[in-house]
Amino acid sequence: MRIAMTYTRLRTEERLLLDEYESLGAKVTPIDLRQAVFDPHDPGEWSRFDVVVERSVSLTSSRVVARLMESFGVRCVNPLATIELCADKLSTSAALVAACVPIPYMRVATSPEAGLRGIEQLGYPSVLKPSIGSWGRLIARVNDRDAAEAVLEHRDTLGSVNHTVVYAQEHIEKRGRDLRVFVIGGEPVAAIARYSEHWVTNTARGARTEGIEISHEIREISVQAAEVVGGDAVAVDLLECPVRGLLVNEINHSMEFRNSIEVTGVNIPGILARHTLAIGAGERA
Repeated sequence: MRIAMTYTRLRTEERLLLDEYESLGAKVTPIDLRQAVFDPHDPGEWSRFDVVVERSVSLTSSRVVARLMESFGVRCVNPLATIELCADKLSTSAALVAACVPIPYMRVATSPEAGLRGIEQLGYPSVLKPSIGSWGRLIARVNDRDAAEAVLEHRDTLGSVNHTVVYAQEHIEKRGRDLRVFVIGGEPVAAIARYSEHWVTNTARGARTEGIEISHEIREISVQAAEVVGGDAVAVDLLECPVRGLLVNEINHSMEFRNSIEVTGVNIPGILARHTLAIGAGERA
């Protein structure tokens, strides 16, 4: 079995995965993408791998690796289609709506003027998000028209190309927590609740975690969401709406799990390592 792990920074997650591969007797080649040069005409050393596990912090790097591996005929975990769908919240939302998976109500526009109308259709408070982003960065809750106008003007004037898309979402009163479900090989293997006094409940912003039981409802919606994006290993973020029940908020293609192992008692990197080996064995066969 020949496995490569591509990365841009060896975080705790990547080190845990390497330890799990070693314990399973699998030889893994870590590859720092900051030093890698690809020749699209010649796969070279890449052709010797049965599977490449993509673990870059950089979305751009993830896309590059997955796209090239696909052209080389090398299986990538996760596949390019999954990365592309999960990376763009608008793409994720459109795919989930098409599959009838419940998500928060939202509006999309490509100008501040239309964006303001969309926000007011949702009502206040509403949440503005960049369509591409992570770790809860540049998310804003707007409580009235003055706040909405100010945020839209700032984004239009100072933002990147991505910020020309206004992605507005209804604000869900989520009781100070949201849920994250780890789905590997189509099966939910662990779930946590993330608590914070702040309305943004990301662990990257200090939220505390607690393991929770995977109920039938959590399992059902998480499996549906993972199927929509076709992910080998994804983290599905859920909101508990007091009116509509569970809603899919986001899906993460490069999941972080360091803070979830102890609280759930589940060896998440071990399950991911074994699943990767199964994929590699299938590709080799």
